[in-house]
Amino acid sequence: MKAKLFSLSLLFVAIISGSLYGQVIPVGKNATAEQVISTIIKNTGCNIIPNTVDVIKEGDPKTPVTGIITCMFATMDVLKEAVSRKCNLIIVHEPLYYNHLDATENLRNDPVFLEKRKFITDNKLVIWRFHDYIHSMRPDGIEMGMINKLGWKDFVAKGTTNQFVIPETTLKELLKTLKQVFPKNAFYVVGNPDMKLTNVRLAEGAPGSTTHIRLLEDKKSEVILAGESPQWETYEYMRDAVSQGNNKAIIFLGHVSSEEAGMDYCSTWLKGFIKDIPVSYIECGPAFWSF
Repeated sequence: MKAKLFSLSLLFVAIISGSLYGQVIPVGKNATAEQVISTIIKNTGCNIIPNTVDVIKEGDPKTPVTGIITCMFATMDVLKEAVSRKCNLIIVHEPLYYNHLDATENLRNDPVFLEKRKFITDNKLVIWRFHDYIHSMRPDGIEMGMINKLGWKDFVAKGTTNQFVIPETTLKELLKTLKQVFPKNAFYVVGNPDMKLTNVRLAEGAPGSTTHIRLLEDKKSEVILAGESPQWETYEYMRDAVSQGNNKAIIFLGHVSSEEAGMDYCSTWLKGFIKDIPVSYIECGPAFWSF
């Protein structure tokens, strides 16, 4: 057993250092934003992804990088903190300007958009989205972060990063555990609080109700830890499933909470090959609060 645990520890060290993704390529001290980004993509070990959203959203690619911030969203608070830390390359997981492709045609006269863009321009920041590639890493970088956040390293089903076999518990007790991990969160839950469970699946972000339903159809899936879904879709499917007596449940963590730990993991991973440029993670948390 000790040997097995030691092997697992070595596996996670190797994953974080980047050695399981491909050849580790270092980044030089005076590298530009485009050089850093190119090196990051190479270190993922992924093939080039066509039509990716992982492009520079704002800023000059030739900008020498003074420091790197990883985050879920480049909120105004995150941008201001990055400037205070003298970091000018902001690596985000999600869009900068409020829609998946960061289309700004309808925002050209919007004061919120204009002020945010002005702040980025005035401070010579470079914003790069790291979404498709980090999810394409094997293992998935976002899911690795969630494993660390949940503390479920020992419960991961072999060969996966989103399936867990936990000691038998009830839905109610699982929620108490999750509340300790996400103390500021409120969860949306569909399911019998007294149901017993051992098999949990992670469906981070917003994969769509088709994915949620496919996972729930799997006999090995008892509870889904989900990001978000329109309330007329997965929620209503689950309401009917529970009413029919199925031993199933879904817990909506919220989009940010279901993925943000992955960008913390990203920061640690980057430090494995970026040695001469400061790298740090800034948590932005959910955009709303619950009353």
